[in-house]
Amino acid sequence: MTPELVFHGGRVFTGAGLHSPPTGAPPATAVAVRDGRIVAVGDDGLLETAGPHTRTVDLAGRLLVPGFQDAHAHPVFGALELSSCHLGGLTTVEEYLAAVAAYAASHPHDATLQGAGWMQSAFPDGPPTAALLDRVVPDRPLLLWGNDGHRAWVNSAALAAASIDASTPDPADGRIERDASGRPTGFLLEGAVAPVLAILPDATPEQLDAAVLRAQQHLHAVGITAWQDAILSRAEDGEDPAEAYLRADRAGRLTAKVAGALWWDRTRGPEQIPELVARRERFRGRRFGTPAVKIMQDGIIESGTAALLAPYRAVHAESGLSFVDPVLLREIAIRLEAEGFQLHFHGIGDRAVRESLDAVAAARATRRGPDPRHHLAHVQLVDPADVPRFAELGVTANIQPYWACNDPLMVEHTVPVLGDERAGRQYPFGSLHAAGVRLAAGSDWPVSTPDPIAGIHVAVNRALPAGHPGSGAEPFLPGQALDVATALAAYTAGSAYVNGFDDTGRIAVGFAADLAVLDRDLLTIPAEEIGAARVDQTFVDGVPVFER
Repeated sequence: MTPELVFHGGRVFTGAGLHSPPTGAPPATAVAVRDGRIVAVGDDGLLETAGPHTRTVDLAGRLLVPGFQDAHAHPVFGALELSSCHLGGLTTVEEYLAAVAAYAASHPHDATLQGAGWMQSAFPDGPPTAALLDRVVPDRPLLLWGNDGHRAWVNSAALAAASIDASTPDPADGRIERDASGRPTGFLLEGAVAPVLAILPDATPEQLDAAVLRAQQHLHAVGITAWQDAILSRAEDGEDPAEAYLRADRAGRLTAKVAGALWWDRTRGPEQIPELVARRERFRGRRFGTPAVKIMQDGIIESGTAALLAPYRAVHAESGLSFVDPVLLREIAIRLEAEGFQLHFHGIGDRAVRESLDAVAAARATRRGPDPRHHLAHVQLVDPADVPRFAELGVTANIQPYWACNDPLMVEHTVPVLGDERAGRQYPFGSLHAAGVRLAAGSDWPVSTPDPIAGIHVAVNRALPAGHPGSGAEPFLPGQALDVATALAAYTAGSAYVNGFDDTGRIAVGFAADLAVLDRDLLTIPAEEIGAARVDQTFVDGVPVFER
């Protein structure tokens, strides 16, 4: 049967096991595609099967890989952020204030203003304050999310409109930063942001539809063909991308394959499970579904909201916050698994990681159906005793490799509150891999770049690529580095596994022709040059969705 598409003349990373090709086998250099499926993998002799209408792609020594998949991202929020007051790429308070002032001037009729992307490292003397923002926007409520999505910087007008004052108590799942007299300073953590969010307008359906398509275009350009959206439903900021995904899918505009994680409302209990089941039934499309439930078990280390087994060195919360009571978490896990849901945990601190693993253990003890492929995202700090439990329980470690480096956030804000011993146990990718733990990879975009090549660079080098803010620093815990093939496998077969797209993630006969062409061979170039690679072409089901 004549193929419609043939790639030839380069290396093919098939993703078979962790290395491509298998030991002793000749390297694949060609792939043939028909009807959106891979029909042959072999050498350049496959060119002889081409017909007059076959499209041929000369790899010319480049690398063909399975399409990258992101196992934990917020693409619609990322696209919305790009159209708001976007502070990404700026590095100083002065730059932030200038950008905010320009944005406010260009939106004179907006009753409220929103933005995101500031970095804690721009504030070496402490958290940002409302007084700073009041200099440039004194008259309208303004909220600016930090780049991590766990902290917000607001002005005095926002505090007033949300009725946050000295008498307002901290919520159970957050904290209001206060001055010496107890007055809010304009820095809000986790659930403390909710009152400000309540006064801000939701994104319109039209804005969400546009965001889905903009996000898809952005991700295809870095070789991503599928992803798991880590928050679907009316989460903390009230925006629900699920309807927009479904509309795009039904209209044939969704070229990516998307698995969604429905948000677990931590202010409620198991009574919300029937609603989640109903939502899963509603959101069933050709390329879009919602097989998972996202449970955010803790916050982040830098704000003292990540749940730790031992106290922080110098922050307000002694050991951080467990957003869901661990006893209740075990009950929730049992009941969600009984309904066939995959559990997608957020676990940054070592206590949150342990509580999540304990919940899976409880669910596994009562399991009656197939393995739901639970996964635990971020795994920044893992107690050594819990490393082998991932494999024992069949839990995938959903890693965000780009964070495992000596960037300013790590050096100035993370290490000081952890201390050297705990700081030396962060992002234990090598230990997890050595223990036989399945790895999936993602970006948490817009928290950090969605580019898998940048993530692979850090996974291998434990340092940022040249040109990225913070590059040039010493490698961070280089003993936890992964080899290139393992990192590639995490971004392809590993993420395909947790996303549930079982005919993707590898280059094999019968699999979907979801593929990316990289401009150089990551398996042979010096490791320090990985970050300079680029995606030249991306294909979904054999159809080009991006060409440089």
